Amino acid sequence: MKEVISHLRADQSGGVATEYGMIAALIAVTMVIGASDLGDSINTAFLKIRDRITQATAK
Repeated sequence: MKEVISHLRADQSGGVATEYGMIAALIAVTMVIGASDLGDSINTAFLKIRDRITQATAK
């Protein structure tokens, strides 16, 4: 029984897959946050353009 437990402790093959999964999840979360911020910036830019066009044509 001790041999089985020591073998399981030494086996780290599943740990690598878990680490890659965590890294992939972190990258995905970062990309979603970045895309959201980029979308907000683009939306703000287009709103400013719309407001300037509206002001220019109202005169």
